[in-house]
Amino acid sequence: MFNSILVPIDLADTDLAKPAIETAASLSKSSGGTVRLVNIMPMTPVMLSEYVPPDFDAQQRQSSNEALAIVARESGIDSGRISTSIRQGGIYHEILEEAAEVNADLIVMTSHRPSMQNYFLGSNAGHIVRYAKCSVLVVRR
Repeated sequence: MFNSILVPIDLADTDLAKPAIETAASLSKSSGGTVRLVNIMPMTPVMLSEYVPPDFDAQQRQSSNEALAIVARESGIDSGRISTSIRQGGIYHEILEEAAEVNADLIVMTSHRPSMQNYFLGSNAGHIVRYAKCSVLVVRR
C-alpha cells in the first residue's frame, strides 16, 4: 500500500516521535515499503555567525547524523528498509521537499495537542497536512 514512508524527527524530543516511528514500522512491514527518517536543522542566524566556530553547521550536521542513526537502529525496522536524511532550513518546507525527492506515499508525524496559538498561527503539522502532495498521518500521543 505504501512504498515510501517519510517520518520527520525532532532530535530534541525523540520520545515525541516514537508513536510515528512505530506506526511507520507497522505500515512498512505490512506493505513491504521503506521508511525515511528526516531531521531538519535550523539555519544559524547571521547575527550569531561570528560567535560560533567556522565549522559549526558541519558539527551540528555530524551530531544530528549520529543521533538519527541511533533512532533508526532502535526503531526495529530492518536496516535495508530504513534510511535517514538531514536537511537544513524551514521545517515544513524542508519536509515537503524531502517528501517530493523520495516520492513519499505517506508522511507519518506526531504533533503536540494544538493550543490557541496554533489555531491562529498554524503549526508545522498543519502546513504539511495542507500542502503535502501525498497522504499525511498525524499521530497523537
